[in-house]
Amino acid sequence: MQTNICYRHRVVTDSDVAFIRQLVAEHPESSRRDLSKKLCVAWNWVQANGALRDMVCRGLMLKLHREALIELPPVRREMRNPLARRSAPALVSVEAAALQASLAEIRPLEFRQVRRTAQEALFNSLIEHHHYLGYTQPVGEHLKYLVFARGQPIACMAFSSAARHLGSRDRFIGWDKQARLKNIGLLAYNTRFLILPWVTVPHLASHILGRMARVLSADWQRLYGHPIYFVETFIDPQRFRGTCYRAANWIDLGQTTGRGKDAPTHKPNRPIKQVLGYPLVKDFRRRLSQLAKQEAA
Repeated sequence: MQTNICYRHRVVTDSDVAFIRQLVAEHPESSRRDLSKKLCVAWNWVQANGALRDMVCRGLMLKLHREALIELPPVRREMRNPLARRSAPALVSVEAAALQASLAEIRPLEFRQVRRTAQEALFNSLIEHHHYLGYTQPVGEHLKYLVFARGQPIACMAFSSAARHLGSRDRFIGWDKQARLKNIGLLAYNTRFLILPWVTVPHLASHILGRMARVLSADWQRLYGHPIYFVETFIDPQRFRGTCYRAANWIDLGQTTGRGKDAPTHKPNRPIKQVLGYPLVKDFRRRLSQLAKQEAA
């Protein structure tokens, strides 16, 4: 009897399982990690930037192993998950002299994308010590920005992969489930925005948001091999009004349901947030709803 397994939106058939069994049999000396890489190559299972989807593939093979559909070689060594016990970012000292000025007086601002650079530690430290949520290591695609004025950092912004399901956003875009599953990677989520506490510059926050909208997609393309067409963020109405986002023409999309992605019931189990969004291209609905291969912006 034909049995199909769906894993991370990929359907795995009986013939796929038979192929994996053969792959394992043909490479008896290979580790589980090596086997997952070989399977990625065989299936051309890659990210938009060409990197192998090694961790996803390894998860699939482990699932098949646990369901006794394949037999993987014994674990050779226990790998410590670096995210499970990650220590807090170390403090990186910066000049904290009070900056009170007009926006015109501190221009031009310099925007630096610091993901995978020597200044990433500075970004992590500033978020950890000055943002009310602290620093949390992102999972998946993400970018980190430092904004400088007069050679000193004055603000931080972070973006990561967008939520898979978000009712108010999905209704605004108007895409169906198939398009959402295919194109969710073309959205980004603004996870952190921090103006450093010693900086007082009227209209700075909305100006930074406007500048970010012009550079984010190209930076994402350079690092991950695909553009971004739409960005979203959540505002906690108990703390903030989202004034700077609205001043930068972000759109009020509605509210979250107050349920996490794995919530066991339909009852809210976390604070309800305001959802704001911003299209980076005029025809974002068409691009996000199409199922053909996307073209770079």
